[in-house]
Amino acid sequence: MILSRRWRLSHLSLYRRLMIWLLCPLALLVAIMLLQAWLASREASDRAFDRLLDAASLSIAEQVRWQQSRLWMDLPPSALEMLATDAEERVFYALYDAQGHFVTGNRSLPSLPAVANDQMSYGDVMSHGMSLRLGVRRSRLEGWDRSDRFEVRVAQTREGRQALANQLFLASFINIVIIAGLAMVVVLLSARFALEPLTRLRRAIRQRNPRTLAPLELALPRELAELRQALNELLARMRRVRANQERFIGDASHQLRTPLAGLSARAELALRQTDPAIWRAGLVTLHGTATKTARLAGQLLSLTRLNNPEATPAKHPVNLAALAQRCVRESFSRHHRRGVDLGVEIPDRPVMVSATEWQLEEALNNLIENASLYGADQITVQVIDAPARLTVVDNGPGIPESQRLLVLRPFHRGQEAGDGSGLGLAIVDSIARAHDIRLNLHPANPDHSERPGLCISLTFPADAR
Repeated sequence: MILSRRWRLSHLSLYRRLMIWLLCPLALLVAIMLLQAWLASREASDRAFDRLLDAASLSIAEQVRWQQSRLWMDLPPSALEMLATDAEERVFYALYDAQGHFVTGNRSLPSLPAVANDQMSYGDVMSHGMSLRLGVRRSRLEGWDRSDRFEVRVAQTREGRQALANQLFLASFINIVIIAGLAMVVVLLSARFALEPLTRLRRAIRQRNPRTLAPLELALPRELAELRQALNELLARMRRVRANQERFIGDASHQLRTPLAGLSARAELALRQTDPAIWRAGLVTLHGTATKTARLAGQLLSLTRLNNPEATPAKHPVNLAALAQRCVRESFSRHHRRGVDLGVEIPDRPVMVSATEWQLEEALNNLIENASLYGADQITVQVIDAPARLTVVDNGPGIPESQRLLVLRPFHRGQEAGDGSGLGLAIVDSIARAHDIRLNLHPANPDHSERPGLCISLTFPADAR
């Protein structure tokens, strides 16, 4: 239930989300103000009527006398008339002596706890099923011969108080509603104007040509300027990716066009001949060119597959020693026919890493094939345990230091004399980056100036073990 509610909120527009976050606290604040106004109106009503109770009880207390050996009073009509209002509430009074005995009055009333300095005490009581506001005044006779204490209790029903409280609350309610309405209008307009730059940004993005990757040039506030900068950085990366793709497509087209044109020309030339020996020579040439073209097409597909950001193959435990043995065994006969001495050196125990097996196999096959195509006649595949490392060492002409970074680019060939396509090391570099492997190229025999050889090592990170 909570997840579905969050999902619904996340799909609201930014304007509605902003309205919710602004108007909900505003509604809560209005509710608090209304509650406070209601309590304040009741307090003000009680305070006003309590003063009337105080004045009425004082007027009654002034009429208390000692007569015929007991307390007595002659109640003036004005003492109770001051408590009468248009609400027609009922008024009760009573006189009690110091012992709490009822002396006179129109109804017996309960007592209230005494307060300091004999001040007037007030309280809400229930009497005969009616809710009353009771006021008790404690006083004494002010004569030269007697000073007996007594209590004057005056009570009033709550109709007048409630009517006054409702009137005060209604006035406050109208003021609060007007202020809340104005505040809501201000919030709506402010949010609309505050989100106007975002609307301009949305329109600018929608009106752009889908084919253009030019940066956005739009004056925006600081927060949206950061978003614009992030979009421009994304567009810059997309421009670089598109440029790389266009360059790759151009190079691939050029690389495939040349052997395909050679195949067509060689076949056309062979068809003009009648000598079977010439036909055989042409077929041998066609076979070699077709083999190179097939290998080039396979490498192009591999490089495209590796550079696909959406493809994230799962990694599994791979035994580097078994992988090296399998790759050398599968390619041994082919390289032996070329006169290449291919060998493998592995430790006694398995060397396990977490990787994608087919990618490591592709990298190792490209390293072996690349060394063979560029003149090496001795190739050794080595597996090292600590740290986990896969190394291919050859005795070929090597790669100059100035070319070691360039040969990692697609279609860049370190030597024009070789039969390679310039994709082998680019594929190895893509696989190394996908596995966080450190790729290192250095001479195998630096003391030999003519044929220093090449040692290419793939060092796995510690967390890959």
